[in-house]
Amino acid sequence: MAGTEDFFDHIEKGYATKGDYINMGAAMLNGEAVTNAFVKIPLKTLNRHGLIAGATGTGKTKTLQVLAENLSEKGIPVMLMDLKGDLSGLAQPSAGHAKIDERHAKIGFPWKASGFPVEILSLSEQDGVKLRATVSEFGPVLLSRILDLSETQSGIVAVVFKYCDDQKMPLLDLKDFKKVLQYATGAGKAEFTKEYGRISTSSTGTILRKIIELEQQGAELFFGEKSFDVNDLTRIDEQGRGYISILRLTDIQDRPKLFSTFMLSLLAEIYDTFPEQGDSDKPELILFIDEAHLIFKEASKALLDQIESIVKLIRSKGIGLYFVTQNPTDVPNDVLSQLGLKVQHALRAFTARDRKAIKLTAENYPESEYYDTKEVLTSLGIGEALISALDEKGRPTPLAATLLRAPMSRMDVLTDKELKEVNDRSSLVKKYGEVIDRESAYEILNEKIEKAEKLAEQEKDKPAASRRTSTRTSTRQNPVLKVLTSATFIRGVLGVLKKVMR
Repeated sequence: MAGTEDFFDHIEKGYATKGDYINMGAAMLNGEAVTNAFVKIPLKTLNRHGLIAGATGTGKTKTLQVLAENLSEKGIPVMLMDLKGDLSGLAQPSAGHAKIDERHAKIGFPWKASGFPVEILSLSEQDGVKLRATVSEFGPVLLSRILDLSETQSGIVAVVFKYCDDQKMPLLDLKDFKKVLQYATGAGKAEFTKEYGRISTSSTGTILRKIIELEQQGAELFFGEKSFDVNDLTRIDEQGRGYISILRLTDIQDRPKLFSTFMLSLLAEIYDTFPEQGDSDKPELILFIDEAHLIFKEASKALLDQIESIVKLIRSKGIGLYFVTQNPTDVPNDVLSQLGLKVQHALRAFTARDRKAIKLTAENYPESEYYDTKEVLTSLGIGEALISALDEKGRPTPLAATLLRAPMSRMDVLTDKELKEVNDRSSLVKKYGEVIDRESAYEILNEKIEKAEKLAEQEKDKPAASRRTSTRTSTRQNPVLKVLTSATFIRGVLGVLKKVMR
């Protein structure tokens, strides 16, 4: 079996690491696992982002689960986007199975059941830690890109933010923002025109319509206080394990605008908050974005540019982004080129379009003398994947068809009772459970308009004669006074005085 020995040496050399790593499983040759030919991902390069792709039912979610478990065990916090609702099982240990034991015997790696520290997050009315952000925290640029506004409309948004800053008016939720827009072209039109220039009613109307569209997808639940502190994503439990924060999105699958709005705001907040750390021994936080095509499919050009910029820059903060989707072609090329780890499950060639996608996918992987990549892509079984990563020096590792290790936690959802227990134990549920509606732009402007209307009514109710008396004085002069102050009279008096003095 010289071929197997050569392959074993090839894998062992290509995946050798000096620092800590995650063991993904054993490399396969000719469809069989080569025991102890471990495929190892260095923790040092996990902030270089990644991709988990493959057809439905090939094991993408279980791969995500394996990565999340091992990251948590290494003390690295994780955040997961759970659109299908099947990741909550991470909180409970697996019941085990004979097939798991058989798989790990082939890999040459021991398996143990384990549960992990979990937080359940929510963007909607579902139970869990409520995620919110204020309009002010978004800022005019990000809000304009989310709403897909023109240059002129973006300028109006910037003016609204400037006005609120100047007037010390907090912009907390969408009703605040809508109120200022209406005020700018209504009761406060003169004030705005004097200080900031004329604002078009047609432009503010367009902006309002786009805000209403966002509200219809549930954004009013997201905008407001208390704002979520992204540092709460980086907590470590008493055993030194990173918390796994699971954002349940089962009830907003049909609202991609809200999903992309949240994702962009989260990434922007993380980028602004976390310090620069360069290359370190392990990342600060890893985010998994399931069903990633929902972000890119609905995103405008401006929004895509923003996402691409963040993907390129955020790794220097120690943050790794991992996109989970059915086909690599769902991810824009500029983003795909930034992804260091690629875990590719099987693809199915049912149509000419599928075959074209497989050909394009194969070209994204390093060439290998041991594999025909296009053929392997269609023949992989469940729980098997092609893996290409970066070694500790940032170089691509050898392509490895891998028999993946099994998850240590439950491969199923938690019951309602178990979910309630997780939330009852959570300190963050209590911290963010209270809805705060303090005085902000909406209340301040309503009060201002009300005062102006009362003054106008008082002025209107004054008697007409009183208004004339108070504003006009008589210009008629007394006849005697008129004579005494005339120039002729004064000259005559001065003449008599002059003669007397002589």
